[in-house]
Amino acid sequence: MAFMVKSMVGGQLKNLTGGLGGEEKSESEKSPAEAQGMTREEYEEYQRQLVEEKMERDAQFAQRKAERATVRSHFREKYRLPKNETDDNQIQLVGGDVELPKELAKMIEQDNEEEEEKNSVIGQLSNIQNLDLDSLKDKASATLEDLKQSAEKCTVM
Repeated sequence: MAFMVKSMVGGQLKNLTGGLGGEEKSESEKSPAEAQGMTREEYEEYQRQLVEEKMERDAQFAQRKAERATVRSHFREKYRLPKNETDDNQIQLVGGDVELPKELAKMIEQDNEEEEEKNSVIGQLSNIQNLDLDSLKDKASATLEDLKQSAEKCTVM
């Protein structure tokens, strides 16, 4: 709307003045800095800031990709799956030293603890169906008490 008013009134105004006065540059002739209402130095500083921000975002993105690749490689090692070269490459791009986020590290630690419990003797016994560990412990302690009592009664000992 403003463009239409400017073109209609501006054209008639130029005709009346005969084109005298400071000639304005058309928008296509302006430099990018002038088009955005900045000086050249401000525009260059703005462009530098944009480039720096983009580099920071790219670095953070690469770090996240490397963290994910580390998690995947951890699970590949755990379950003895073949390694993936793209994950290794992503880890190497960041520098090879990737720390997992705290939440993921906690998840892996909990998973490892569960695996250790399952691999223990008591964990294996709990996997057997129809086996009550509490009753088994009670029977074992009762047997030990009986042995102690019978040892006290024995005259040889």
